[in-house]
Amino acid sequence: MSQRSLSIRAEEWPLAREFRISRATKTAAHPVVVSIAQGDHAGHGECLPYPRYGERPESVLAQIEALREPIEHGITRDGLQQLIGPGAARNALDSALIDLEAKQSGRRAWDILGTPTPRPAVTAYTLTLDSPEAMAANAASHRGRRLLKLKLGPSDAVACVRAVRAAAPDAELIVDANEAWSIEQLEATLDEFAACAVALIEQPLPADRDGALARVKSPVPIGADESCHTRDGVEALAERYQVVNIKLDKTGGPTEAVALRQAALDAGLEVMVGCMLATSLAMAPAMLLTPGARFVDLDGPLLLADDRANGLRYEDDRVYPPDPALWG
Repeated sequence: MSQRSLSIRAEEWPLAREFRISRATKTAAHPVVVSIAQGDHAGHGECLPYPRYGERPESVLAQIEALREPIEHGITRDGLQQLIGPGAARNALDSALIDLEAKQSGRRAWDILGTPTPRPAVTAYTLTLDSPEAMAANAASHRGRRLLKLKLGPSDAVACVRAVRAAAPDAELIVDANEAWSIEQLEATLDEFAACAVALIEQPLPADRDGALARVKSPVPIGADESCHTRDGVEALAERYQVVNIKLDKTGGPTEAVALRQAALDAGLEVMVGCMLATSLAMAPAMLLTPGARFVDLDGPLLLADDRANGLRYEDDRVYPPDPALWG
């Protein structure tokens, strides 16, 4: 069999509108895309370097370039797990290797990884951090969606939730603080959030201070995002959280994500499938994790001004599994 060839590039995708969370504001997504070609086939993967974890496009490009020789000489997915730790770089490479194997074998990615066949799934739509009035107006324009996710900061959280609930009375609501609250702020909101029928509170406390959650009796499930990366530590998370948000850029690709999903379920945790701001090529592998997930949040392409060719199909509030022309 012929030797592989590796190509890497950084891209920029403008957002449809400014995107604000508690620690940052973005106007564009800056993914890194990997292609691994062999003979007549090429596999592709996309990752989103995330500053929260010390990543930049330049650093991820350098990480991947440093692995050119083993990649081009045929390293397996299992070998890749041993060669580089979890993070965006490994995600792009792992996704590209799975896609290459799928194209070479004529099998779908879920058959290769032994996971259930994904079906269309209801995805959350994210409302960026703003004033209560602006978030309510945004919610009203999406009130037909069954699942809305609210980015919240350290102030006006209850006011924002009340305003959105009034504007979208039938939607399930996820609130996401991105580590912005103290334990006192969280406890002060719980009854109000329960009264507004919030379905999930995502990562309220900084990851290095979330031990306090073990003492909280919350009427609303609490989910781990920044606190959850790989299957290591899942038992500890189960003492603090009820849900884990699995993102491929944290796990380092679908191979570890599938293992994390099973470990979480075995520990009695529910699963959320999340994403970074990126194109359909980054969302497609995450569809592997959607069967049985309590929450799906794969709206990244909906927040871009444009998506790439052969992108995922979004219809009403559902996202559909990828066509092989895109991935897997």
